[in-house]
Amino acid sequence: MSRIAVTTLGTLGDLHPMIAIALELRQRGHSVVFVTHEVYRSKLQALGFEFHAMRPDFTAMNDPQEMAQMMDLKTGQEYMVRQWVNPHLREMYTDLLNVAKSADFIFSGEGVIATPLVAEKLGMQWASSAMVPLSFFSIYDPPVLAPFPALAKLYKLGPLVNRGVLNFAKIVSNSWAEPIRQLRQELGLSPIDYNPFLENRFSPYLVVALFSSVFGQPQPDWPANTIVAGFTFYDGAQEGAELVPELKQFLEAGDPPIVFTLGSAAVMNAGNFYQESLQAVEQLNRRAVFLMGNNPPLENLPANVLAVNYAPYSQIFPCACAIVHQGGIGTTAQALRAGRPTLIMPYSHDQPDNAARVERLETSRTIPRKQYGAERVARQLNELLENPSYAAKAAEIGAIIRAEDGVNAASDAIEKQLEAA
Repeated sequence: MSRIAVTTLGTLGDLHPMIAIALELRQRGHSVVFVTHEVYRSKLQALGFEFHAMRPDFTAMNDPQEMAQMMDLKTGQEYMVRQWVNPHLREMYTDLLNVAKSADFIFSGEGVIATPLVAEKLGMQWASSAMVPLSFFSIYDPPVLAPFPALAKLYKLGPLVNRGVLNFAKIVSNSWAEPIRQLRQELGLSPIDYNPFLENRFSPYLVVALFSSVFGQPQPDWPANTIVAGFTFYDGAQEGAELVPELKQFLEAGDPPIVFTLGSAAVMNAGNFYQESLQAVEQLNRRAVFLMGNNPPLENLPANVLAVNYAPYSQIFPCACAIVHQGGIGTTAQALRAGRPTLIMPYSHDQPDNAARVERLETSRTIPRKQYGAERVARQLNELLENPSYAAKAAEIGAIIRAEDGVNAASDAIEKQLEAA
C-alpha cells in the first residue's frame, strides 16, 4: 500500500473534510501522514495519524485581532496571502518537501501553494481538493467575490462579461504571486506567466471537488480531470463526541430550537452576533441554542435559550428548526445535510458565494454582516419558519446529500490515480 501525504491550511472547515478521507484511506490499508499547522498536532495525533508541522502556523486560532484581519470582507483574502502565506512560502515548501520525499503521493488542500512546487521538484503525482465551487472561477457559474460583491450583478449579462469580471480579479491579485515566481526561479523550475492563485492552480492529474453536485455542477471551463465526490463529513462524532447532558435535556424538553453558530473561525470575531440574535429570539418567542465558542457568556438567559461552547454539528443540526450561521463551507455542508432552513450572515472569502448558492437552492436567506440586527433577523427567521416551502426544499436537498458518499468517491479517485502512477 501507499504512503500518502495529506496537507492543508486554514480552519477546521478545511481540515475536517481531509480527516474524513484520511480515515478511509487508512482503513483501506494506506499509510497517511498529515502535514499542516502545528495547532492541529494533538488533534491529529489523537486520531493516530503521523504528524509533521508545516509553516505558517495558524496563530489566528488564538488571536482574535489576527482572525478579524483574516475575516475582513474587503481585505481578508489579500491579508492572508500577502501577510500570512507569502512571507512563509519558503518554509512551507521546505516543510512539505521533507515529508513528500518519503511519500508516494500528495493529497493537497488548494491553499497549500507550495504543493505544485514540491511535486514538480520531486517529479511526483498529486491530487488537488476543491472545497467550494468558487475555487474554479468559472465564467459559466461565476462566483460572488467577497471584496467586490456588486460585480455579481453583471453576471446575468453572460460569459463574455463574466470573463471580464474574473480577468479584473486576476489583474488585481497578480502581484500577490510574485514570491511564487521568484521561488520557482530559485528552484530551477520553469517560469510561469500566469497568476497561480487564480489560474492553473490545480493538479494536472486529479482534482477532487469535495462538495455536492446540488451545490455546484461541473462546468465547461473546469479542469477536465475533476471529479465531484460530494461533501465529506467529520466533526468528532465518529470518535464518540456527544452532546453534553444539559443540551440533551434542553432538546428533549420542547420544540426544535433555532441554532446559532459562527463556525470555528468567525466565532473569534463575533461582534454583536450573539447579542442581536438573543434579542431576535426574544421577539420571536422561540427556543434557541447558542454555540458560543470561547466568547463571554450571555447574561440573564431566559428559560427558552441555552448557550454552550460547542456541539457536534452532525448531532445538533438535525434537532433544529432552523440554523443561523456564517456560511463557512463546513457549517454550510452540515446544515444542508441536516435538511434544515438556514439564515446566513457571511463574513468573507467563500462565505458570500456559499450564501448565494444555498439561497438559490431555496433553502436559505442572507443578511449582510453590517445589517445583522435583531429586528431584521427576526423578520427573516419568521419568513423561514412560517413559509413551509423552505423546510420542504431543505428536507429534499438534505435527503440528496445524505444519499451521497463523498468519502468513498474521493478515496476511490485517489486510489485510481495511485494505480495509474
